[in-house]
Amino acid sequence: MQKTIIFIHGAWVTPKCWDRFASFFIEKGYRVIAPSWPFKEKTVEEQQKNPDPGLAHLGIKEIVDYYAEIIKKETGSPILIGHSFGGLFVQMLLDRGLGSAGIAIDPAPPKGVFSLYPSAIWGLRFTLLTPFGWRRALHWPFRHFRYAFVHTLSPQEQLKAYKNYVVPESGRIFWQAALSPLTNTLHVNFKNNTRSPLLIIAGGLDHVVPAAVNRSNYKKYLGSKSRTDFKEFPGRVHWIIAEPGWQEIAEYISNWISSQK
Repeated sequence: MQKTIIFIHGAWVTPKCWDRFASFFIEKGYRVIAPSWPFKEKTVEEQQKNPDPGLAHLGIKEIVDYYAEIIKKETGSPILIGHSFGGLFVQMLLDRGLGSAGIAIDPAPPKGVFSLYPSAIWGLRFTLLTPFGWRRALHWPFRHFRYAFVHTLSPQEQLKAYKNYVVPESGRIFWQAALSPLTNTLHVNFKNNTRSPLLIIAGGLDHVVPAAVNRSNYKKYLGSKSRTDFKEFPGRVHWIIAEPGWQEIAEYISNWISSQK
């Protein structure tokens, strides 16, 4: 039976960010689907011009519940691959008993993982300093994207990525992440002994989710009997799934998935 991979994108982008990975894994024989978050179904161009009003009130629980329903409708248990916030969602979904395996790439940290590193605060300052940002759809300035996602790329590549991929985003999710120590919105049971295998991948030069955050995230799982692995790619930034050399990460993930069989 053909195995299915569900790709879960992160904030500020759409499923288009997975185009390269999707083609790679289709060639490997997988069935691939990459659903968008709620209210982000339109093209990048349409969202840039006119974001859905519902985006302003979209929260983390609604997104995770949305993907949970998609997974439950699958005939078999799919493999989950998520990036950034999508990597956090992969961990939350695995904790619910969904997915046969999960790969969290540069994942936003669950509750209980220290994340207040200077570069992370600087990279996300726009989302928390925007007045009434918790109930608005935010438009990300290029200079903030450049620092947080693509700081090692050439100016031409930075601008191309911004124009081709970046869309407005729910401000609510960033406030929920910032306030996670006070709520259970981002809760994951790190000691869950029944969840499926998890691979956490970090980019060595990631500004917005530094490798140290991902490493701390991984260490939280060491008390669980469920398999958890960690891999850091030196020199990679947060745009690890689409920056030059993305094939190395895709190949590593493919080999790790194969090792589960």
